Amino acid sequence: MRLGTGAALTLLISPLLAMAMLSLATGALPLTLGDTWSALRGLGDPTHQLVIWQIRLPRSLMAIAVGALLALTGAILQGLFRNPLADPGIIGVSGGAALGAGLAIVLLPQLAIPWFTLGSTTLLAFVGGLLTTLLVYRLGHTAYGTSMAMMLLAGVAVGAIAFSVLGLLNYVADDEQLRDLSLWQMGSLAGASWPRVTLSLLATLLLWGWSQHQARALNALLLGESEARHLGVAVEQLKRRAILACALGVGIAVAAAGMIGFVGLMVPHLIRMITGPDYRRLLPLSALGGALLLLLADLLARSLVPPAEIPVGLITALLGAPFFLWLLKQRQEARG
Repeated sequence: MRLGTGAALTLLISPLLAMAMLSLATGALPLTLGDTWSALRGLGDPTHQLVIWQIRLPRSLMAIAVGALLALTGAILQGLFRNPLADPGIIGVSGGAALGAGLAIVLLPQLAIPWFTLGSTTLLAFVGGLLTTLLVYRLGHTAYGTSMAMMLLAGVAVGAIAFSVLGLLNYVADDEQLRDLSLWQMGSLAGASWPRVTLSLLATLLLWGWSQHQARALNALLLGESEARHLGVAVEQLKRRAILACALGVGIAVAAAGMIGFVGLMVPHLIRMITGPDYRRLLPLSALGGALLLLLADLLARSLVPPAEIPVGLITALLGAPFFLWLLKQRQEARG
């Protein structure tokens, strides 16, 4: 049974707020919900206020922003490819971002950019993801338009090259660089800061606003490119802008939190099962679902083996890989 928009919003927003409060209260210094609420209002123990405002609140907000970004890009790309198995990494942006971060960590560890407070790793990860996506788009573009199948193949090939070069960087890195590189590749929200939160939240709002404006065109594209053209949709322009928007969104998410997989695959598919494929509902609900999933994953990462912390990308992979296998099984059964 599919839910209406109001019921689906309630189903997602209520646990999201509860999970956010629980995330703020959980950590090496456990707080009661009352202490957490007081610290959020600037009251109570100064140590509690410091922990909440400088460590846990930025981390929780970045989990919300990055999760929403990954889920939004997944929903858009699944519509473009008309394939529920599509994932943000499919266009090569994750591989390019990983390569950019690897170059910053191993070859340019002392690079300082005075006007850029997020660090060289964040900047080069974003640039690497964007350049890789532009290359994949160029390879997939023909005189007859953009071939999504060619883009898929080009994304796989370029991603493989990027990860091969990353393997060489792993080989030449020293112990400290290798540890930083490994942790970044596994994804982590431990480096959350207010500048990263601001960038991630701004990117989320911009991507959601743009994609919501294109919701009717994305709905038409689900019928097929020829049908969408007959309905007045500028298909090539839509694909070009959507690919660039997704590259920017995933690039910023990967640059801020490292490699976090499967969020863009799982969440849009689950939302479709709940409310249907209409992009006017799918996009905002996917954003909320992605935020909820990553908050949950981060809470598990900090709680399963205290005081150690599991990289959040490993948690999403443990959740997402079985889901992917189940999804493949469902599609196989549907085809008979």
